[in-house]
Amino acid sequence: MRPLGFSLIELVIVLAILGLAYALVPPMFSGARSTAELKSATRQLAAGLRQARNYAVSRHGESVLTLDVETRNFTVSGDTRTYHLPRQLQLKLVTAQQEVTNDKLASIRFYADGSSNGGRITLDSGERKFEVDVNWLTGRVAILD
Repeated sequence: MRPLGFSLIELVIVLAILGLAYALVPPMFSGARSTAELKSATRQLAAGLRQARNYAVSRHGESVLTLDVETRNFTVSGDTRTYHLPRQLQLKLVTAQQEVTNDKLASIRFYADGSSNGGRITLDSGERKFEVDVNWLTGRVAILD
């Protein structure tokens, strides 16, 4: 008559397989997490630019989005909040020379008619890159993959 249950060797093999799966599966999903953070940060930055444009048009004046590349923070005129972007992102801002305060701080300016001084902000996570483009004539904000 055969005893019921599992032998010790069978249990050890199953535990070894589970341990191996536990060690290998999470790194497979870490890339998806960083891509999701990159997309979220890109959308947040584009929303900030649109907010600055809307503020300029509705107030019939100028509005500015100021980006600090070193601390990965940005502010929008008319909004007291400071928005934070993930630390692991590489940021690059191209804008008009008069809007560059120093090598770490620069702005994109919007005018009352909806136009802008234009610019492009590149967000790079190493695996993937997005660009947020601001058209100087229309002030339109677009996310480029």
